[in-house]
Amino acid sequence: MANPLYRKHIISIPDFSREELELVVDTAARLKQSPRGDLLQDKLVASCFFEPSTRTRLSFETAVQRLGGNIIGFADGGNTSAKKGETLADSIKIISSYTDAVVMRHPKEGAAGWPASFRRCR
Repeated sequence: MANPLYRKHIISIPDFSREELELVVDTAARLKQSPRGDLLQDKLVASCFFEPSTRTRLSFETAVQRLGGNIIGFADGGNTSAKKGETLADSIKIISSYTDAVVMRHPKEGAAGWPASFRRCR
């Protein structure tokens, strides 16, 4: 069976079919029993938090590192070019050109889905 999540933007739970949710839960259970420290080897993930977050940001960053990936990013959107007027679309386009995945948290309702509409897919 082909992986239905391959190259799919993961935005929120309602975006998942039952089959996809079962795949996520099954995969998490397998990884917990037998962790693969190389799953994200040679992958670079951007952690873009435009609003304060401790647990969510650290949980993503920890997971990326434990799976063998590297992570770059920021924990305070106030220290980005958004402060100078750069749009979210421009920021994510540039950031995604450097990375294999983008994890984002933003204070505006629905903002998590915006990058999927302008981020190039590989």
